[in-house]
Amino acid sequence: MITGGAGKVATLLRTGMRRPDRVLRLLDIREPAPLPGGDGAAEEVVIGSLTDPAVLAEALRDVDAIVHLGGQSRESDVRDVLESNMFGTYQLFEAARAAGVNRLVLASSNHAAGFQTRRGDELLPPGLPGRPDTLYGWSKVAMESCGQLYADRFGMDVICLRIGLWFPKPPGLRGLAMWLSPDDGVRLVEACLTAPAPGFRIVWGISRNTRRWWSLAEGEALGYHPADDAEVFADELIAQHGEPDWDKDPLLTRVGGQWCDIPLGVAY
Repeated sequence: MITGGAGKVATLLRTGMRRPDRVLRLLDIREPAPLPGGDGAAEEVVIGSLTDPAVLAEALRDVDAIVHLGGQSRESDVRDVLESNMFGTYQLFEAARAAGVNRLVLASSNHAAGFQTRRGDELLPPGLPGRPDTLYGWSKVAMESCGQLYADRFGMDVICLRIGLWFPKPPGLRGLAMWLSPDDGVRLVEACLTAPAPGFRIVWGISRNTRRWWSLAEGEALGYHPADDAEVFADELIAQHGEPDWDKDPLLTRVGGQWCDIPLGVAY
């Protein structure tokens, strides 16, 4: 099951995860757009909210694993962030436990560690303590913590992906370090779904970018071997935005970039 199945990231993921012997069940509050082409995985749709236990019980029937992309994806009002991300994730874990679904892949975010800073050429490890840059980032730290709780209490396999910038092309100079290509996003999720007994993990969600800030070691230990590199877009991005000052520009030294400065609790 993919929560947030109508979203942009889910659409990228659905395209790459299609298999003749696989059924993708999509949960969202709105109808997902159909994918082009008729071959590949069958898809089922459940319309409803993560905060509705009855909807979750229906959506999780006969499910083997969950990819949790649903919830609020931007900075927003605190009640929205709490309801959509923290409470919704808790409800999902409870429903998964009741349904016997033991593997969950959570879409966390670089904003869970937004105030962490680069340290020269040292690659940041994935398990850095949470240092959120926004209420949204705070909710992602809470989601990771909920995953740790259910892994410790109930033996669930929970992998939290601190995703960089999951786009078809890297948006801006930060993307040279933080880009996750659509194909590598699929490779990452597939590795998380198939790794034997991973327990609880936090993994950076990026491609094999030449200018990356983050370590790929934890993902590689799960079988994730990214193949794409944002460097192929470097000339275009530098021509558009100028030569990056990786050591002085706070947008390029703090993990969360400009999100460290936006107003808290205001839609962004």
